[in-house]
Amino acid sequence: MTAHAIQLTRTLVQIPTINPPGNELAAAQHLGAVLEDAGFSTELVAMGEGRANLVARIGGVSDTPPLAFTGHIDVVPLGAAAWSMDPFGAETADGKLYGRGSSDMKSGVAAFVAAAVELAPRLAHSPGLLLVITAGEETGCEGAFHLARTRPELLDRAGALIVAEPSSNRPLVGHKGALWLKALSLGVTAHGSMPDKGDNAVYKAARAVGRLESFDFNVARHPVMGPPTLNVGWLHGGMNINSVPDRAEIGIDIRTIPGLAHDRLVEALASLLQDEASIDRLLDVEGIWTTPDHPWVEEVFAAVKDITGQPAEVAAASYFTDASALAPALGGPPTIVLGPGPAHMAHQTDEYCELDRIDEARAIFSRLIAGWCGL
Repeated sequence: MTAHAIQLTRTLVQIPTINPPGNELAAAQHLGAVLEDAGFSTELVAMGEGRANLVARIGGVSDTPPLAFTGHIDVVPLGAAAWSMDPFGAETADGKLYGRGSSDMKSGVAAFVAAAVELAPRLAHSPGLLLVITAGEETGCEGAFHLARTRPELLDRAGALIVAEPSSNRPLVGHKGALWLKALSLGVTAHGSMPDKGDNAVYKAARAVGRLESFDFNVARHPVMGPPTLNVGWLHGGMNINSVPDRAEIGIDIRTIPGLAHDRLVEALASLLQDEASIDRLLDVEGIWTTPDHPWVEEVFAAVKDITGQPAEVAAASYFTDASALAPALGGPPTIVLGPGPAHMAHQTDEYCELDRIDEARAIFSRLIAGWCGL
């Protein structure tokens, strides 16, 4: 195995970057130093105190745009359950590396950084690489959107994009979008013994939920992702039992398929609920899709088969990624989600990534870099 990718994963896991608050700066600085030593030009883009995104480049002298990689370095909180391993110890046992972020997705970041560093001496006169390492992905792709909004010149173009999110090294050709909404019902409070003197917001919200349950997207299923979905995740209302509630809120989680316009969807839901609730957006990230017969996607599938021994199947991720923000900013390149972490261990207690998968990912990424850059 190549120790560098595994050791880099261990180092990143040992840097606590729980979001909130994030504290990604130390991890970004460490990766920046590693990449600068290998000949990359790097820039830290601040995003509040103790937080930063990292953008690194090498090569880029030809007319062919660079190959881009992206990954985030923030992680979710540990949860209430006790860990059997130190969540920031990066301990290894039974062929696995344990710790928060080991699967999602510091192993993926480490694998593409290790591959990039390994090939850096040969990349100066090639199309080159663009590495976008983000903060704040776990709270709605904040870092990626911050980069696209405030420093678009750093994301001028890419020929293809690899998102190293956990996929057990299975290439995924897209993911659904996410549209999280808050529906607000307002009423008039009154004494609970005189409900006729008030206007009950919970009743309004309950009627709104009934309408949402039967909402018809009226679109065809996606051939790989299936249909869009809507889930009411929470319903909150009232302050005390003996008052008529004057406020109730509904949390709505919609997962969309490519081609389903979010603006039109919000308009349709606002029309549906107009006499019961108003709607605000909490999160809005579009889906990603690259046709499986794209020539570069076929190259990725071939590399995965050669290195893992497993034929690639056309599939999509169940989660959203920073590609929602970065792919449009980079000119809409073909995009693949591909990383060593096991997706089922993301956000779990005793999160881990298999050591073999980390090295496997580094080998896949090295093959794809070499192919793109003509090495």
